[in-house]
Amino acid sequence: MGVIIQQIAGRRHGDYVYPNLAGVARSYDFYPVKGMKAEDGIASAALGLGRMVVEGGRVVRFSPAHPNKLFQFSSTKDYLNNAQREFYALDLSSNAPVGSAADSPAANLALLGLDIAEEHGTLAPVASVYSAENDRIYDGTGRAGTRLVTMAGVLGGDLFPLAETLRFLLEVGKAGFACQTEIEFAVNLSKKPDEPHEFAFLQIRPMVFGGEFADVDLGGIEPKGAVVLSDGALGHGHIADIHDIVYVDRQTFDRSKSVEIAAEIATLNARLAEAGRPYLLIGPGRWGSADPWLGIPVRWSQISRARCIVETELPDIKVEPSQGTHFFQNITSFGVSYFTVSGSGPGAFIDEAWLDAQPTESDMPHVRHLAFDRPLDVAANSKTGHGVVLKPGVRLAKDSTE
Repeated sequence: MGVIIQQIAGRRHGDYVYPNLAGVARSYDFYPVKGMKAEDGIASAALGLGRMVVEGGRVVRFSPAHPNKLFQFSSTKDYLNNAQREFYALDLSSNAPVGSAADSPAANLALLGLDIAEEHGTLAPVASVYSAENDRIYDGTGRAGTRLVTMAGVLGGDLFPLAETLRFLLEVGKAGFACQTEIEFAVNLSKKPDEPHEFAFLQIRPMVFGGEFADVDLGGIEPKGAVVLSDGALGHGHIADIHDIVYVDRQTFDRSKSVEIAAEIATLNARLAEAGRPYLLIGPGRWGSADPWLGIPVRWSQISRARCIVETELPDIKVEPSQGTHFFQNITSFGVSYFTVSGSGPGAFIDEAWLDAQPTESDMPHVRHLAFDRPLDVAANSKTGHGVVLKPGVRLAKDSTE
């Protein structure tokens, strides 16, 4: 039996060892938002060990081609809700565990607060401060306020060329593998001006497009077999376990009632979560909008069981689609498909008459819940930006023999 020992990428700070930042970068992005292309790639980075990234924790998500476009931080509220507040480090203060405890992936790992990183001098290069006095975010840690990990010094400053380095390595990886690639990395920043920073190139491998990420052919779909057709879809692959639809009834929709509508959806979400049932969510305007007149102002906890979210046009005002930016971290972490349906035509369609004709499982003043014995086939193709939700029992062509 062979044993491979790899040196940890990090430096010692008191009783702990960790890098200044670590993360994962991919040459292809399944969730490109406005102004970006899937081929621009995507990266996630966190202070400390990369476990925070791998576990889907709070991290900074950015495109190496557009490092200053951080859609998860579109407002001060987003900073407070989405920014990393704790980090993982290797704990050297006690002996390594033995027996069954040693098999745990968390053995000798400590989850620490940002105050510890600030004591170690590792926080300032990757942090910003929230000032409650004027509701603003300031780069660095040179003032009083709430500490937040934003990667400000390595994305918006000239401390370390993180985006440029990742972009170069991803291009080299694609050329070498002749396919899309992903890499794991860590960075140790030097505290001395005469010493170089260290970029640890931990791993590179081809991106896996099999299974749920297999190529999705949406050609030849008949609108009569679809509940939703979208030409503005985020996500990639199939979702085949949805039996429920929750949608805002357009016949009773009133923009002045959007807060009440959010509460109704939250009630249904709680019921479906308790039953372990994922669902399709359809509604007008921006989901999670800070302005209740421009959409339904839900929090993620109120729609947490939605596996596919559909944004439609408001009946009396044109609002630019959000493309899921309000819940970006949650959408990408949980693999939620996010469809935008605007305008009309073969690429943008919702069969509202069919929805209205279905028997209701739960009826509320503004929201309807439909439940079906057979699943809805949901598919998205990130390469084309197209998505579809087929009616119960209707399958994509490749699944017709299943």
